[in-house]
Amino acid sequence: MRRPPAALRTFLEPYDRAISRLFFAAREAVLVAAPGATELIYDAYNAVTVAYSFTDRLQEAFCHVAAYREHVNLGFNRGAGLADPERLLAGTGTSIRHIRIATVGDLRRPGVRSLVRAAVKQGRSLNPRAPVAPRSIVKAVNGRKRRPSSVKR
Repeated sequence: MRRPPAALRTFLEPYDRAISRLFFAAREAVLVAAPGATELIYDAYNAVTVAYSFTDRLQEAFCHVAAYREHVNLGFNRGAGLADPERLLAGTGTSIRHIRIATVGDLRRPGVRSLVRAAVKQGRSLNPRAPVAPRSIVKAVNGRKRRPSSVKR
């Protein structure tokens, strides 16, 4: 398993340890299903987010993991097009759907694993050219950060 880059660990430091643990568990679930994926890491104004793509282009991302102050989402960039017989996906937008991850056990649910596999398959079909070598790319996001005001351990 790929070690998280130092910048990602730094971005998550202000968050409660439970949030960081859920984030890294969700990251691992995606990378187990897509070991060749590139991580696009964003320290945005209200969340730390990693998008996964088989290229280095955000528009070809198939999945993302986002840490918010009090929860973690496992997102599917084209989730509206995924079969979801267990009705796990939340969201009403035209494309993106997500699952709120409350426990590491949520990531082991067969329906969640199936959605991740289906998203990986979508991702591979987005750009049939040879994928770039998997890597982690930190993207700059400007603006005032809205982070937890104190670290809750």
